[in-house]
Amino acid sequence: PTLLACLLLVVPAACFHLTTGVVHNHPAFLSSGRLYATLNGKRCTISCHLESDSLVDRRAALLGAVAASVFVSSKPRPASAQELVDFGGLGTAAQGMGKGVVGAPWEGIRKPVPTWKLEGGVEMPTLALNTVALGVEDTARAVSLALATGISHIDFHPGVERDGVAKVIASGVDPKSMFLTTKINKAPKGTSPQRGAEMVREQIVEDFAALGVNSVDMLMLRDSPDCNVIQAQWAALEEARAAGQCRAIGVINFCEKALGCVLQTAKVKPAVNYYMLHAGMGPDAHGLRSFGELQGIRTFAYGALGEPAPSEELLSSSLLRKIGFKYKRSPVEVALRWVVQSGVAVSVRPSADYALGRGPSRPGILIRAGIKERASVFKWAMTDTEMAAIDAMTAPDGNPTLFSSDGCPGNFVFTSK
Repeated sequence: PTLLACLLLVVPAACFHLTTGVVHNHPAFLSSGRLYATLNGKRCTISCHLESDSLVDRRAALLGAVAASVFVSSKPRPASAQELVDFGGLGTAAQGMGKGVVGAPWEGIRKPVPTWKLEGGVEMPTLALNTVALGVEDTARAVSLALATGISHIDFHPGVERDGVAKVIASGVDPKSMFLTTKINKAPKGTSPQRGAEMVREQIVEDFAALGVNSVDMLMLRDSPDCNVIQAQWAALEEARAAGQCRAIGVINFCEKALGCVLQTAKVKPAVNYYMLHAGMGPDAHGLRSFGELQGIRTFAYGALGEPAPSEELLSSSLLRKIGFKYKRSPVEVALRWVVQSGVAVSVRPSADYALGRGPSRPGILIRAGIKERASVFKWAMTDTEMAAIDAMTAPDGNPTLFSSDGCPGNFVFTSK
């Protein structure tokens, strides 16, 4: 009877994403096709495979719901940390979410994410999940899946993405098990230096209240066309760091001119400069990388596939396809591997389906598959010859500080129809 109950309850739930009954419904279980159930004190495990383009069979899902109501009377609950270990599942915050346990459904696809030691001994994971343009629910789902694959660095914006991260924290995940990086909103044109500094302090209070935390790991500042505003806002971030509200501070889309401005008065240099870097731009990002590194500022790259949308030219590159064929990797994986193997940290979107202000059109499927793919980036490497060939690509080119203010050249101009 117990086995029959497991079959009726768990098979529809596992294969069709139904989480009714006492199913241990960690999002990573749903993504891997393996769920666990406890019935009358006995445990059973069912595994199944759902093709990435499959559609939900509503009749089967309904059957699962009926089975759940017949065989289970207690309310749904997440698995305890110990149960996850007992079943060979995924560790939660109690074991260090994202650090992995033996026999986890994701085991074998990941290697530990390398870290950088920033000023003050801060260990920063060099692979981050970028939640840009995801809604609250999709952000929460992506973060949970990323943690399950060993990606603990979460790079998010204020607003709905922040609220998605807050939802994960509220579910019981220890924020200390994540490396939380968030961004200070850009000061509107014409903002005074004093008001700019106040905006930084106000946003920190607002974001921390929404997250339910007293600190994050890194705060990053956007540039301004007004050097005085940059310097005032940077001083406010230095205050936040000194007060223990963050452990590291960095900058976003700072061109050489903006970096020169902040360095004039900075007591603490930016730990990182966060800007776009992809194959075709060259590993030095038109000199911005070497300029920053001479000042001790490291590169934290986004846009490995292109921005504000994936570059068709990049992903159809015959060179990337040839290398990918050799290693049985997709052009997306080759493009990402080039960035990390070039020696920079990278923040990756969970899917290659995105556009300006838009995340994946089928997030349930694409986020799951994309995170699994990105988590395997450290499992393989290209030869020096292959890296040199990609280094030499001159197209598609791009402006590393594309999303900067008017103070930097070639910035992206947002228009509305």
